Amino acid sequence: MVRNDALRAARLRVGWRTIEQAAARLTEHGQQLLDDRQFTVSARTWRRWEGGRPGWPAEETAMVIHDALGRWPEDLGFTIPPGWIRPEHHEEEQVKRAFVSVTAAALVAGPVAPQHVDPALIDYFQQQLEGHYRADMFLGPHDLIGTVSAQYQLIDKLVRSAKGETRRGLLRVGAAYAALVGWLYQDAGDMDGAHFWRGVTQEIAMRSRDPHLIGYSLVNQAQVRTDLGDGHAVIDLCEAALDDSHRLVPKVRIMAMQQQAHGASLTNDRDAVDRLIDQADTLLSRVDDDLPWGNACRRTPGYLEIQRATCYGRLGLGTEAVSLWDQVLNIVPETARRDRGVYLARHATAAAGAGEPDQALEIARAVADIAVETRSARMRRELVTLERAMLPWQDAPVGQDLAEVLAPVTEGR
Repeated sequence: MVRNDALRAARLRVGWRTIEQAAARLTEHGQQLLDDRQFTVSARTWRRWEGGRPGWPAEETAMVIHDALGRWPEDLGFTIPPGWIRPEHHEEEQVKRAFVSVTAAALVAGPVAPQHVDPALIDYFQQQLEGHYRADMFLGPHDLIGTVSAQYQLIDKLVRSAKGETRRGLLRVGAAYAALVGWLYQDAGDMDGAHFWRGVTQEIAMRSRDPHLIGYSLVNQAQVRTDLGDGHAVIDLCEAALDDSHRLVPKVRIMAMQQQAHGASLTNDRDAVDRLIDQADTLLSRVDDDLPWGNACRRTPGYLEIQRATCYGRLGLGTEAVSLWDQVLNIVPETARRDRGVYLARHATAAAGAGEPDQALEIARAVADIAVETRSARMRRELVTLERAMLPWQDAPVGQDLAEVLAPVTEGR
């Protein structure tokens, strides 16, 4: 019998074991949320929702479903009507304030008083940047966004007074800081903030006239598009970065190639994935620059095989992805806790895709602890992907155990 498995999985995840219980709980939730004692959802209605033709709920009911289950109806198997636009939960002024909170640390309004800018400040900011990269590995995004964006604002202020090579040096380090802030917003799940800061990175890179930074900024934009699932845009941006590849240091070329491989995986092109990662691998031994940014390829053990395993998982090559993750995770240090959590989540999804739900569950236990600790939205997204991969076992004990393991992470999503 055809049924709506997405809604059923969401119901079980919040602990509503029967359709009757789900209808009663949603009714209670709606009456509290809307302050309307007339709001009701019957068991018969919920049973239809979980059937093969769920239809579409009224807008008010859609809002209650979202508030109770953490997802909009279009993510829960309902049939989307033409012209549906998600209702806004925030007043326009709240949205403005949220945007200002992102931009305030980036843009210094109006003229600033001229001041002497010592060239030694460039080295100071570069040394601080390396410390921020290390802290990101341990802390995750939320504790660093304020600190790094405030330092960017100071750099932006100094750029306005600096001259000559000092000014160009500050522009270069400023682009690296903006790129890091963009990454922190992306990891925190704020794609609007990430997109804004990636734009700032590209602007500053262009002003610096540094071809390596310009290529790096394009790869940054491609990373956002990867998270948005826009494979063709990823490929376009990476090809643009590689247009003048002879001018780029090997590190930037590696970054562009591996990111283009992610774009290829989103467009279901395995041959391109392997070709691009193999080409990038030939350049690894030539990475010898002293640029303070974009050093994941030499800082992260198994960097390119991590990218390959991620792409294989996205392509649905579960068995091959599991084999790669087994190798990679043996060399990723425990200290890289947040990144390790993301890789473990992908490993679990690959195990589910390979028909090994028990292995996926055991891996997920470790991931859940890290996800709660780091509050990484990127990790939570990976766990949502794992949930989808585990749908065939949702009625089995292993599926119910998974819902219990992930409850602390998915609660309130």
